[in-house]
Amino acid sequence: MTNRLRTEIEPEEEVTVEKKSAELPDNVVMKFFTNGFITTDDATRALPFILFIAFLGMIYIGNRHLAEKNIRKIDKLNKEVKELSWGYKVAKADMAFKSTLNEVAQRTDTLGLKESISPPQKIVLKGDVQ
Repeated sequence: MTNRLRTEIEPEEEVTVEKKSAELPDNVVMKFFTNGFITTDDATRALPFILFIAFLGMIYIGNRHLAEKNIRKIDKLNKEVKELSWGYKVAKADMAFKSTLNEVAQRTDTLGLKESISPPQKIVLKGDVQ
């Protein structure tokens, strides 16, 4: 390079300094969109599918809650059936005990009734002989 006068001035290249925005993305979604992985057009095209998936997720969660509620109700009813079954068995055993001959005789003694000693007799009408 010699010190000569240049007759033609070469245009200087403009140096552009990219300024990074001072604003940082607030959330992960904004970072996801600003990095260029998905453009806004792709995101808006995928929005109905995302909403559909979200709707299916809500239905799935609701169905799960309903199923658990039904299972709790079934367990509660099974416990109640067991309790009633035991009550029935106790009442049946008590009735069987109270209907024995000795128990009936003891209860009727308080009323003044006594057990018959003679066997029952058959009544036959003379006009109805077959």
